[in-house]
Amino acid sequence: MGRAHLAALHGVATSYAPAPGRSVPVSEDTVVAVLAALGVDASTPRSVQEALEARAQADALRLLPATVVLRPSRPELPALPEGTLLRVETEDGRSVAWEGPTGAPTGARDTACADGSPHATDDFFGGLPYGRHLLRAHAPDGRTAGASLIVAPERLPAPPGRAHGFLVQLYSLLSARSWGMGDLGDLAELAAWSGRTYGSDFVQVNPLHAAVPGTHGAPTDPSPYRPSSRRFPDPVHLRVEDVTEYAHLTGAARERAGTLLTRAAALRDGVLCGAELIDRDAVWALKRRALELVRAVPPGPGRRAAYDAFRTEQGRALEDHSTWCALAEEHGADWRGWPGGLKDPRSAATARAREELHDRVDFHCWLAWLTDEQLAAAQRAAREAGMRVGLVHDLAVGVHPSGADAWAQQDAFAAGMSIGAPPDAFNSRGQDWGLPPWRPDALEAGGYGPYRDLLRGLLRHAGALRIDHVMGLFRLWWVPEGREPTLGTYVRYDPEAMLGVLALEAHRADATVMGEDLGTVEPGVRDALAERGVLGTSVLWFERDWAREPAEPLEPARWRTSCLATATTHDLPSTASRLTGDHIGLRHRLGLLGRPLADEQREDAREVAEWLALFRRLGLLPEGEVDEETAVRAVHRYLLLTPARMIGVWLPDTVGDRRPQNLPGTWDQYPNWRLPVADATGRPVSLEELVASPRLHALMQEVRGVRSP
Repeated sequence: MGRAHLAALHGVATSYAPAPGRSVPVSEDTVVAVLAALGVDASTPRSVQEALEARAQADALRLLPATVVLRPSRPELPALPEGTLLRVETEDGRSVAWEGPTGAPTGARDTACADGSPHATDDFFGGLPYGRHLLRAHAPDGRTAGASLIVAPERLPAPPGRAHGFLVQLYSLLSARSWGMGDLGDLAELAAWSGRTYGSDFVQVNPLHAAVPGTHGAPTDPSPYRPSSRRFPDPVHLRVEDVTEYAHLTGAARERAGTLLTRAAALRDGVLCGAELIDRDAVWALKRRALELVRAVPPGPGRRAAYDAFRTEQGRALEDHSTWCALAEEHGADWRGWPGGLKDPRSAATARAREELHDRVDFHCWLAWLTDEQLAAAQRAAREAGMRVGLVHDLAVGVHPSGADAWAQQDAFAAGMSIGAPPDAFNSRGQDWGLPPWRPDALEAGGYGPYRDLLRGLLRHAGALRIDHVMGLFRLWWVPEGREPTLGTYVRYDPEAMLGVLALEAHRADATVMGEDLGTVEPGVRDALAERGVLGTSVLWFERDWAREPAEPLEPARWRTSCLATATTHDLPSTASRLTGDHIGLRHRLGLLGRPLADEQREDAREVAEWLALFRRLGLLPEGEVDEETAVRAVHRYLLLTPARMIGVWLPDTVGDRRPQNLPGTWDQYPNWRLPVADATGRPVSLEELVASPRLHALMQEVRGVRSP
């Protein structure tokens, strides 16, 4: 009982519910291991008692928690002794005596400072602006305390009317100028074309986070959801010719650059003719050499000043990231195997190495700046084309344990733990994603700084943000290292703080946020997200009336409004594959079916037939046999009938691609994350061919009318 109480105090679950009405206990060994990762010894009855006593003593002495979050409907400060004096040091440098939040939530409104920055309501928060401030308390009994004070808006910005846009994995979108995979120049072209031609309001892309590079013969992990860093984008996405200094290459450097361009063209042509898969490492090898040539060109004074300003603005985060990149070139990409003091980013050995590798550190800082510039250009192109949102970036749920963020922010991550998912109806063995979780206690102690800075960086050049596995703002499944995913447990985060920081940064960027809330979702989570203005994700095939037996396809009017509605995602079969049943055959060939092939095919055909019957009842399809292209258009006509605020069109669906970009449960059995967009025959399709496709045009003529003010 003592251990369970201790676990509860630290947000560690001792049981979980894989299905309504069913509870599964968590093993004591798991609870002990997870508490140890949080710095709590629960290995013996004595240590449990000591930990409980220490916690009780700390709570009794504590005047303020490490972080206080306020919003209009939840303005309460923690209980303080009568007569406690409060002072706030605001993030804009003011120091003010403060009486605390006052007024009624119903009076909430936005006002502005003299400098134009937004305030919370003057009568509600005592004149404090939205932001992260420092709250100091002085109690009459002599106790003093300081806390991070986060003043957040009630809700996140809403989408600008009803909108539609494309969903695409950027690497898969190759143009005549690509170097073997899609890049930021291609993204800008897609956004400008779709905004002007079809009135699209957004383009949602996969995470563009920096990957753990392939070094010493090991290939780069192609998954965009296992990054080295979520704080900085990957320079593999750069369009080299768009770097200003590229035009000033001369002599032998110009010749070498031309040779690299020729090799890049061959790489691209190999992918587009269907002879090769996308090879990220081959692309980066060519781009890195070209960029090293470009870097030798002296920048103009304005460019130099802009780069220096970027380095100053990004500060230690960029220094750490670039130092890790330089050290990885020397010692391999897994910092856990580096020599001695280099495992510590703050050690004297690391400081010496940073100085010795100064040129390479600066090179990686420069690459981050160039990528930031081209992301800004892509967002600018989108907005200039009339898009009201523009780029929608994707935030992966975690980072690779050997990568830059895990090295630089070791105190924020739980050592020896990995996040995943418990067993469920679809996966009886659970899942281990191999990504270390953030420690909730460390986040609170640091005023949610790592999380806040991450969001701010991603929203820097975005009109919206998609959060992968958004349920992780509430709890995550932690799996102790070396154990099966079934032997994990949930660890809770503070959703009020996580959502408050999210609301604050989205407000500052005027950005919409949507969460991937598919799969097992804890009761109340979707309601809490909707209350704060976070859109959900609704995929057609999963939208059924689950209260009925058997569950029937959901009528369009019954869909939720606050969502991004789409026919598929990167982890699911394309719409053509779903309609034809091709995805069942693919999974059968790879040994992924849990039942006999005939049973899977029969069940799949029944579900598709139910949807087609609904489409016919709604007048979206004619009676009788229809071809697959007509059925794909009917799927999207149906999405338009729902009240969803945003409609996403999976770009490969526009040309009949039947291959998933990622097939969960596979590694080397299937070319995950390495396929270009292709047509119904499997022939790769370039950006230039896409924009000329009659099939795409016919589909988008249906969709373009969805836009509303």
